[in-house]
Amino acid sequence: MPTSQYSSSFGRLQALSVNFLSPALMQDLLKVKDVLEMVKMLQGTWYGEEIEKAASIYQPPDLLEVALNRHLVKVNKIALEASPFNGKNAVRAYLLKWDIYNIELILSSKNMARTITETEPFLVSSRNFPAGISAGNIPHDEIKIILSQSGVEAAVNQLLKYTYGTILLQYIDAYQKTSDLGPMVAGLQAYYYQTLIESLRFFQGDEGIIREMFRTEIDKKNILNLLKGKEMNVDKSIVGKHVVGGGGIPVSELMDMYGVNNVLEFVNRIENYFPLGEAVVQYRNTGSLVDFEIGLDKFINNKYVNKLKNIALSIGSIFYFIITAEHERENIRRMAYGKRYNISTDRIVSMMMINE
Repeated sequence: MPTSQYSSSFGRLQALSVNFLSPALMQDLLKVKDVLEMVKMLQGTWYGEEIEKAASIYQPPDLLEVALNRHLVKVNKIALEASPFNGKNAVRAYLLKWDIYNIELILSSKNMARTITETEPFLVSSRNFPAGISAGNIPHDEIKIILSQSGVEAAVNQLLKYTYGTILLQYIDAYQKTSDLGPMVAGLQAYYYQTLIESLRFFQGDEGIIREMFRTEIDKKNILNLLKGKEMNVDKSIVGKHVVGGGGIPVSELMDMYGVNNVLEFVNRIENYFPLGEAVVQYRNTGSLVDFEIGLDKFINNKYVNKLKNIALSIGSIFYFIITAEHERENIRRMAYGKRYNISTDRIVSMMMINE
């Protein structure tokens, strides 16, 4: 029997996976009193190198944010380099999400007139790695130039050398009239998911679960946008511009659901696709849509992500490694958020993504 082209990838990433934080260490992080103590504890883990580098410029909590983001860039680089030739396009396409993330963050900061120092720590970028090999396709130095632009229009013009700029330019006139970034963001998301799903060719035959997972991610983003619109009582014609096609739930069906009276009625309408009973209970107590985002993330994790580790000799093992790293980053960020705002430990745990 021929050796799988993914054997080497699986072995390399499995060896690195021992560096993921253990459940015991995560419990210890939950027990510390503040973000500074979290940083001290994480210095002894695989985040230590980036914490040390960032400590000369940043202080907690920004120090932790910067270290987490730069570490994620490093992990993405390792995963891409470990991918065999046939899998690299799909991994690169997936990692474009961080270009989109950075662009959305920059445009939002310009829209709200935030300073560079308020925005830069949250960028998933690092000068240590070249373009197209780590977090996305836009190099760190270019991200800094885009961030330094005077406003949304100037940032879009700076992006015209990339496909992103061409997409954004289609919506610039509408933005100038409404100051609504929603259509711009939806345009970027549509491009991203189309590129990603097209990259997942069935060259081996077991990538179907991954394609389905990303279509469900589209549903998640659409549902969250519609929930925000319903909470704010946004007109259907406006919120529809924020919805992206390509998910498992047709756009027409989602927009029909949007005709209900309130958030809970909308959640009830999507019950056949996403059972969010636990999130509804939390929402009744908190009134926060974050509970539905967490519920959707947990649904996707349990239905798809946990299954990727069972298709080891395929691109699934690479995506499992990347997504596990993302979940660890997000869990640490949510802990830090909870420490800063005196959120109870039980509530923090309920917000975390824990693989079963």
